[in-house]
Amino acid sequence: MAAGDFWNNQEKAQATVAELKGLRTVVTPLKDALSAAEDLMGLVEMLAEDESVRDDVVAEIDRIEVLVAELELKALLNGPHDADGALLSVHARDGGVDANDWADMLLQMYINWAKAHDYDVELLDRQDNEEAGITQATVAIRGPMAYGYLKGEEGIHRLVRISPFNAEGKRQTSFAAVDVSPEINDSIEIEIDEKDIREDTYRASGAGGQHVNKTDSAVRLTHVPTGIVAQCQSERSQHKNRAMAWKMLRARMARVEEERREEEQMAKYKNKVRQKGFGSQIRNYFLHPEQRVKDARTEHLRNNFQVVMSGEIQEFLDAYLRWRMVQNSAE
Repeated sequence: MAAGDFWNNQEKAQATVAELKGLRTVVTPLKDALSAAEDLMGLVEMLAEDESVRDDVVAEIDRIEVLVAELELKALLNGPHDADGALLSVHARDGGVDANDWADMLLQMYINWAKAHDYDVELLDRQDNEEAGITQATVAIRGPMAYGYLKGEEGIHRLVRISPFNAEGKRQTSFAAVDVSPEINDSIEIEIDEKDIREDTYRASGAGGQHVNKTDSAVRLTHVPTGIVAQCQSERSQHKNRAMAWKMLRARMARVEEERREEEQMAKYKNKVRQKGFGSQIRNYFLHPEQRVKDARTEHLRNNFQVVMSGEIQEFLDAYLRWRMVQNSAE
């Protein structure tokens, strides 16, 4: 990074900086834990002569246990793309307008989490529903281990509440699907035959249906053999949107390949994240009759819906990593 020409290639330089940040998230706490262990040994030696330092010894042991627990968690982020940024998409599913509103709420939850952890967030695509909420949206979340933490969020998220869109005040169940792919750089080879790609252009639109511009600058790419779709409308330039759509498509193809390997390794794993039907939700969110959020896989529970929606989902992300470790051990 100290080289004079380091920033000549911006994309390569940014990838290197991101790699450094990822390494520091492991190396720095590891150094802190090793240093703390040395300090603890010194305190233990003092304890043999001075009983007054007993409380200091106990406090230091407690602190080191926290450091080690955090390191063990980071050690679970060892997938081929876990250190990369994440491309996260939210899609409204069953539930009508409530589902559109729910998808928008989920999107904001992830944005809140990302900002609270100093990740960079870029909106790549957003399709607003005419009445409320979104049909779908995609954001890039960039920072150390963003994909490693967020990949467990892929699946169906279910909300139960009194509908604000129903004049009779009936309880409504809504569903939204979350897809997560690693934001891979160009050095990763992903083979895609351009003959298999269908490209469509359309007019980009913003909130409330207001047009960002008056040309068909938005680009949608469809990989016909798999049905995988990537689209981008964040730039005014069709050329830039096309480039980003291709990057998103490559990321999703990489995710499919990663899932294939995971499924080969976990052939007996029955609760697959990518199931899309009713009853396959990975997490349930309740606003009625009581406020709570419970993960269907890990059974992790929080009894404060609003706190979770404000972005405090790290407990769920950590619980999923530990749960996967147990699943892998069982296999």
